[in-house]
Amino acid sequence: MHLPRLLLYLSLTALGPVVLGDQETQQQPSTTSSQILSKLRMREAPNISRDTVNQLLPKAPPLQQLLDQYDVLADDSMDAVAEEDDEHATTETIMLIATEPDSDVQVDGEPKCCIFSFAQKFYASRIVRAQLWVHLRPADEATTVFLQISRLMPVTDGNRHIVRIRSLKIDVRAGLSSWQSIDVKQVLAVWVRQPETNWGIEINAFDSRGNDLAVTSAEPGEQGLQPFIEVKISEGPRRARRDSGLDCDENSPESRCCRYPLTVDFEAFGWDWIIAPKRYKANYCSGECEYMYLQKYPHTHLVNKANPKGTAGPCCTPTKMSPINMLYFNPKEQIIYGKIPSMVVDRCGCS
Repeated sequence: MHLPRLLLYLSLTALGPVVLGDQETQQQPSTTSSQILSKLRMREAPNISRDTVNQLLPKAPPLQQLLDQYDVLADDSMDAVAEEDDEHATTETIMLIATEPDSDVQVDGEPKCCIFSFAQKFYASRIVRAQLWVHLRPADEATTVFLQISRLMPVTDGNRHIVRIRSLKIDVRAGLSSWQSIDVKQVLAVWVRQPETNWGIEINAFDSRGNDLAVTSAEPGEQGLQPFIEVKISEGPRRARRDSGLDCDENSPESRCCRYPLTVDFEAFGWDWIIAPKRYKANYCSGECEYMYLQKYPHTHLVNKANPKGTAGPCCTPTKMSPINMLYFNPKEQIIYGKIPSMVVDRCGCS
């Protein structure tokens, strides 16, 4: 390992667990983990173990579609067109896991489900789509199921109060379980405008014999089948930018400022709460900078020319960085799919 490469390797030990090429791995201290948590608006990493992740992950189509994207795209997804970045993560999809509602709406501990909590930043976003996903247990025979969604209201005089908001008739075959989705965008819109009205909902799916097939509180073997809401939100479009600059590999003879491949490994943190990706291409900058080569700003070149003794000369640094998409749990055990800014070096230059 030649000197510039050694210095880079040592400097990266303050940034994160990294893989240099395919062989050299370095365990990272807390600097980059703190930076990543800051971008996610977290003060500390969620205390969620791998076993808890396996229990909480919905075994449902929308989540599987996201995981399939990582399987198909893998590392190549990090080589896409660079985007304009931002200081904090831009959330795209939130999966809200159902929890037990407040006792104010219960009688004798019922119903056990469901209320969905929102982070504060959720209220400042535009709801594009909201789908409630409900898993139905197998029916003993082919039948018609009536899926009913009702708003919960506080109990008065010992009596429960509900308001029917959606209903759906579903034909099911004998012995087959299934996921069903219902549009609840308007319900969420009301909760966003009037959070005090969010007491939760009750979910029932009665077959022709009166059996409730909806999984609302998981029985043994039903982990990951609880109801959840998939919410698509938008914080505005992103403007694409053309990429440029030199790209090199570990065997390149190039001595000038260049972008090199580098892989960051989240599993080295012990961060089981990150669902995907477990690893991603971060890249790094290394090389020499001549006064006229790849300087980010004309000002840098002019200053170096006007006062060559008063400046240390240009350095090879990232001149463009982009986000990565990440699927993870937040401290409220909600599943977030969003963009984490400044995680990938797209272009290197001298400045």
